[in-house]
Amino acid sequence: MNMRNLSLYFLMLWFCFISMQGLAADEIEIMSDVVCGKAGQDTLHMDLALPSNREENRPCIVVIHGGAWRHGDKKLHEEDIKRFARQGYVSASLAYRLCPKDVFPAQIEDVKCAIRYLRAHAKQYRIDPERIGAVGFSAGGHLSMMLGTMDQADGLEGGGGWANESSKVQAVVSYFGPTQLDAKDIPAGSLPLVSAFIGGSAEEKPQAYSQASPLTYVDRGDAPMLLFQGTNDVLVPHTQAIKMINAMTRAQVPGRIEFLINADHGWGGDELERTRAATFRFFKKHLRESR
Repeated sequence: MNMRNLSLYFLMLWFCFISMQGLAADEIEIMSDVVCGKAGQDTLHMDLALPSNREENRPCIVVIHGGAWRHGDKKLHEEDIKRFARQGYVSASLAYRLCPKDVFPAQIEDVKCAIRYLRAHAKQYRIDPERIGAVGFSAGGHLSMMLGTMDQADGLEGGGGWANESSKVQAVVSYFGPTQLDAKDIPAGSLPLVSAFIGGSAEEKPQAYSQASPLTYVDRGDAPMLLFQGTNDVLVPHTQAIKMINAMTRAQVPGRIEFLINADHGWGGDELERTRAATFRFFKKHLRESR
């Protein structure tokens, strides 16, 4: 099964899990295809889910789809952002440019622009701009970790708009996202996917591979991170998560990692339910209880 099919299978399981939950009866507002910036001659969009009670500023959680940076759609996470909104978060599902038409750094520039947009419009959406989290799957996990580790001085902000706002988030959850793209543990089957994303091989573009790796930017003060990783992942080996945890330990960045023994690039059943619940608890701890 290729990366696209594995990611879509996992997202379908996640959708079913959300749909079966007993959700609160509170109404929420959905705003589709909100224009949040520019990407060359094109516009960037996000879908928003807003909680019914807007009497106070709320934390915000963005959801970033996977698909090897070349497939996927923000609509895959409509149920996710509804769930977060029913829990009292403002939530957004982000679109970003895809390769091979648009290669790195287009993808990170686009999600950074989305975060800046949310901060610039915090008053309109009743967002607390100091409490924004990101969760992503596979390539989306990679982009979420970039948002949690990169500072403005690291660059790659792009020209999408809202340049005066920060693009860094305050909490990250990554599901089987790669952390070091030029590492020797990247499987042979994933090398063409990474090459298409970067626009060349590691030998051809060593600087770009380093710039595109969340591991490059880890330092003290980065967002707490929760990583989920299967030990039988054929696309993103579990050693990628170990690299990130070692870097976080050295920099004293809080967080945790959970290895799912023998799990591949995604999982279902009780494990899916348990890891989803752990995601909600992690965001509650770092976006609500820690403030």
